[in-house]
Amino acid sequence: MKQTIKPLFSLFFLLSVLLLTSIEAVAKDITTPHSTVLIGGDHNYPPYEFLNEQGQPDGYNVELTRAIAEVMGMDIDIQLSTWDSMRTKLTEGEIDVLQGMVYSEDRNQEFDFTPPHAIINQSIFARKGESRVSSLSALTNKEVIVQEGGIMHDYLLQQNVQATLILVDTHAAALRMLASGKHDYALVANLPGLYLGRELELSNITPVGKPFGTLEYGYALPKNHPQLLAQFSEGLAILKNTGRQQALYEKWLGTLEKPSLPWEKIGLFTGIASALLFLILSGIVIWNRMLTRQVSLRTDEIKRQHEQLIQADKMTSLGVLVAGVAHEINNPSSLLLLNLPVIKEMYQDMEPMLEERYQNEGDFDFAGLTYSRLRTEIPAILDDMLAGTQRIRRIVNDLRDFAHQRPADSYENVNLNDVVALSVRLVDNTIRKSTNHFETHYGNQLPLFLGNAQRIEQVVINLIVNACQALDDANKSISISTYYLQKTNRLCLEISDQGCGIDSSDLPRLSDPFFTTKREEGGTGLGLSISSSIINDHGGTLTYTSELGQGTKALVSLPAIHRDQSI
Repeated sequence: MKQTIKPLFSLFFLLSVLLLTSIEAVAKDITTPHSTVLIGGDHNYPPYEFLNEQGQPDGYNVELTRAIAEVMGMDIDIQLSTWDSMRTKLTEGEIDVLQGMVYSEDRNQEFDFTPPHAIINQSIFARKGESRVSSLSALTNKEVIVQEGGIMHDYLLQQNVQATLILVDTHAAALRMLASGKHDYALVANLPGLYLGRELELSNITPVGKPFGTLEYGYALPKNHPQLLAQFSEGLAILKNTGRQQALYEKWLGTLEKPSLPWEKIGLFTGIASALLFLILSGIVIWNRMLTRQVSLRTDEIKRQHEQLIQADKMTSLGVLVAGVAHEINNPSSLLLLNLPVIKEMYQDMEPMLEERYQNEGDFDFAGLTYSRLRTEIPAILDDMLAGTQRIRRIVNDLRDFAHQRPADSYENVNLNDVVALSVRLVDNTIRKSTNHFETHYGNQLPLFLGNAQRIEQVVINLIVNACQALDDANKSISISTYYLQKTNRLCLEISDQGCGIDSSDLPRLSDPFFTTKREEGGTGLGLSISSSIINDHGGTLTYTSELGQGTKALVSLPAIHRDQSI
């Protein structure tokens, strides 16, 4: 019996070893197709991945991949080429991983994805001067440049957008082609588009709509490689938990943010400054007590002067407005003053006699019209007179409210669209004299903001009048638009003109008191300075972009009230 068990045990052991060896070989084939993990990416997709001046892979994706390989003990080889060719290589198994691919349901049928390491927004770029695009449906019957094999190429085909697609290898090629005057739009990722536009100095193209298509961006692998997928997912999680991934993200994707000092230097500087301040603090406290009353008095005086300066500028603007709307007031006023009393008295005096004749003799002619017709039209004439009176009342009330000074701190919930509409009415005559192409685009269901409506009206009027004065041809346009940025909870007002533009050296000085380029035309240099001060008091910003001979855009940004706060 023992002799029989021993050969069986040996046979069982041999079969187990062979089975484990086979399983290990199969697992190795499934999880690590190559001894060195081959990583692919786009060779011109900055700042995510690109070939630098030395021809070496660089960018956020590249450094993140190398960090994952370091913490997971992997040997890797990063290869960058055209996106479409790299996607094909991943499909055919020539590479193991793509270090950056936008996730979609269709792509998930073909590839496995790690958790995302970035979020990608898409933007529609056009040459400057083109109208804003609010949705992809506006691309119908247009020529659209798009990266071949990219997510927007997939999406446009899937949604059957009726546009002519011009396929290119890279985002850079798309933007260069658009900047050279070819085709209508380029549909590219927002951050790479802005980055390439700056690096390639393509100053004649710009996004023409809000960024859209917020999509997850991460590592992609072919199906049936669970161990390799787990390694990259775990490595990415380690980098996120240790803060290393965030550091790489800020290095490459946070370039527009102002750099901050290292905490060690801040601590050292704070310690030295605190010691010095402590030595002089006692003297400052004593001196401060002596000056408190004087400072208080001086502060009140400055506030009064500031209010007077704002009111003076407002009255200057009001003088321009009164001259502009004089024509609008005089015509309906003259019509009403001459006709309404006469017609009313005539009709009241003659109505009994006319009615008596009509009842006794039937219909008759009166002033070339049958009385039966005239008796119904006279009330309509009086209604027209009343409409003219209401129009005068509205104009006069608008001017009276604008000229009336209210306390600076009388803040209330304000509708930006109402403020802009009122301001446009007040300068309607100036607008019609300056341009034949004036457009307004009001955002739908904008949230309110907390502020002083009259002061914001003053800012809007100043900006519109400046835009009108910048035009030298009535065929050039002015456009006004309002919209809401939900991500930052900001209300925005854009006023754009196709006027003479502003020299780049003058742009930083527009908010300086008494700075003006219109001194010979009587400009005081106070309008934009006061406008900037008003917007700052409301917690907002007022910025300008301009090119000589091309025009100027003023952008007002104000903090919105969250909808649940305004209920």
